[in-house]
Amino acid sequence: MAQDLAAVAKQIRRDIIEETAAAGSGHPGGSLSSAEILTVLYFDKMNVDPANPRWADRDRFVLSKGHAAPVLYAALAERGFFPREDLKTLRDIHSHLQGHPNMNDTPGVDMSTGSLGQGLSVANGMALAGRLDGKDYWVYCLLGDGEIQEGQVWEAAMSSAHYKLDHVIAFVDHNKLQIDGPNDKVMTVNPVDEKFAAFGWHVQVIDGNDLEAVSAAIDAAKAETGRPSVIVCETLKGKGVSFMENQVGWHGKAPNAEQAAEALAELSAE
Repeated sequence: MAQDLAAVAKQIRRDIIEETAAAGSGHPGGSLSSAEILTVLYFDKMNVDPANPRWADRDRFVLSKGHAAPVLYAALAERGFFPREDLKTLRDIHSHLQGHPNMNDTPGVDMSTGSLGQGLSVANGMALAGRLDGKDYWVYCLLGDGEIQEGQVWEAAMSSAHYKLDHVIAFVDHNKLQIDGPNDKVMTVNPVDEKFAAFGWHVQVIDGNDLEAVSAAIDAAKAETGRPSVIVCETLKGKGVSFMENQVGWHGKAPNAEQAAEALAELSAE
């Protein structure tokens, strides 16, 4: 794996800290856990054009867990969809970077999300539209593990398999924590892999914080035909910042100035 992808992932993590600290609110934990997924997608796999965000033949990305907007904004800024200095306007009332993604205001955002459980349905619709239009683009969808407690996810999973949507590739950010505590205490989602397999999906389970593993899994998913693919990413909530790692309290709490400085120093140490 190219060393520059590791550098991009680290920069995205720094951006997440700076964004949420500047806003005084936001969701750093699940943004940090999914940095490798978005790094590989936007800087290696996805066919997109920052100069033409609405290009009809582009690959699509749906951030179903829309509260992780800081990681998406960081990836889009690093990819050149809008200036990096915009990141520090996160959640400002006059900013195009709101707490959840808005496709009408933010270049590179393919779907407005935030009401949990709906993203996979949207991804299905995009893939079906591509099939009808004779397009060959890929549709990627990132789900939270707490989010898959939503029944609509499984209705969508059933539809994906029924319509043989092999251009849908979903990721589950399985960091095992949600806003109210551990998944297993709130409402267990395990076994995630067996559930998707039972719905007719091609399933892989990987280390979702390993760039090479994410890349290889996407390649394997793209080689599948006749069924959708899901990549269950075993990740660490708050990955990269030691005092945030595996701590449920950082699901939806921004670091203060002192905590942000500590996190940034840690992320810049290597």
